[in-house]
Amino acid sequence: MLHLRIVSPEKVEYHGVVESILVPGTMGQFEILTDHAPIISTLQKGTVEIRTQEGKDSLEILGGFVEVQKNQVSLCVELN
Repeated sequence: MLHLRIVSPEKVEYHGVVESILVPGTMGQFEILTDHAPIISTLQKGTVEIRTQEGKDSLEILGGFVEVQKNQVSLCVELN
């Protein structure tokens, strides 16, 4: 399981445990799963897809960055 925190300049948009996250990286879309290698990447305009045991959720972003370290995923994003 991954611990996900998504923050925008206004507020914490999402905080919880997820199974996977699909993000729009500037070099292409990529998925983050449990035990993903540490990474910091910029994000471009697109959709962040969050998968939990309960189902799927999504968030439209204008850009930002993602950091993954030891199953902790942090997204700092700009929204519409």
